[in-house]
Amino acid sequence: MSDALLAGIDRPRRPRRRIALVVALVGALALLCCGGGVSSYFLTELAGEDDNLLNNAFGCGENGLVDTNGKISSIGPYGEEQIRNAAAIIKVGAEMRVPFRGWVIAVATAMQESALSNLGHLGARNDHDSVGLFQQRPSQGWGTARQIQDPEYAARKFYQKLLTVKGWERMALTDAAQKVQISAFPDAYAKHEPLATQIVNALTGGAGRAAGNSTTARCAGAGEIAASGWTLPVRALVVSGFRTAERPDHDGVDLGASRYTPIRAAAAGQVITAACDVDRSGRLCNRDGSPSTPGCGWYVKIRHAGDFVTMYCHMVTRPKVRVGQMVAAGEEIGVVGTSGHSSGPHLHFEVYDPREGDEVDPAKFMRENGAPLGGKP
Repeated sequence: MSDALLAGIDRPRRPRRRIALVVALVGALALLCCGGGVSSYFLTELAGEDDNLLNNAFGCGENGLVDTNGKISSIGPYGEEQIRNAAAIIKVGAEMRVPFRGWVIAVATAMQESALSNLGHLGARNDHDSVGLFQQRPSQGWGTARQIQDPEYAARKFYQKLLTVKGWERMALTDAAQKVQISAFPDAYAKHEPLATQIVNALTGGAGRAAGNSTTARCAGAGEIAASGWTLPVRALVVSGFRTAERPDHDGVDLGASRYTPIRAAAAGQVITAACDVDRSGRLCNRDGSPSTPGCGWYVKIRHAGDFVTMYCHMVTRPKVRVGQMVAAGEEIGVVGTSGHSSGPHLHFEVYDPREGDEVDPAKFMRENGAPLGGKP
């Protein structure tokens, strides 16, 4: 739905209900390695109309969403009412024991469909009978218009459909959302993934960084995908860090994986480079490099949601992906080698952050997204 269409909409008035965050001990220790020691929080609804206790409701989130006057802070373009709706979506996901990844997908979907606003029927401005947070349609069997405008009912119906989609946990967010919504704009959901993750983190104390389900939280290990959508490119120790005193121009980290170890996409995205940067033919990349050989050798770049870019260098052979190809998180894109400027087999891994306009420390970035680098293979 366009921003212009959303402007000036009369939203249905619903009784305000207090939503509180309660500490769940399950998974708290697991999240220590994901994001600085935050506890895991889940949402539960309390009876009553009094909103004076919103400090208790939202103040224990990781970003302190409530100020001293009890007003809920905005997150990006989303204000108090919209954050309440996001909280309702997450609460239902927790009640249904939906894996954390599903919470991010559901919030991102509602961001695209309604800008997290519980919309009534728009009359002449609405092509169909779509209503509510997810723009579900009574004529398509989602329920009555009254039911769909209950945020918790709408969220439950979304999750029920999502859980029937085979392999949704490993899909790109936009693909999983599209399987549920069958939208005319199937690629529109992807752009909301970073902010949806931020909202889930803020409301739950860090569940957007966790793998597992709503009763067992952990950081993403080898082959697992965090709720943020990120996963390990390889499981290997960091043998050279980001822009160290000894190597101030080292714009990534080196992961000491052995030759022929599969390299996996760190998140879903589109391949923008798959080439040998020593020579176009690839002839000079089809052999081991050396400290005097220039460049990355065989390498891949992938653009992800939010315009983040990852780069994977020194592959032993031509990459297994091609430019323009869409890849899923964890999909194999090549194998570890030592082509290019390299003194031994390893993966050189870089992350470009558009918010910084530069490469950032991949170890810090991946830790903040629930897939910390390092560990024995």
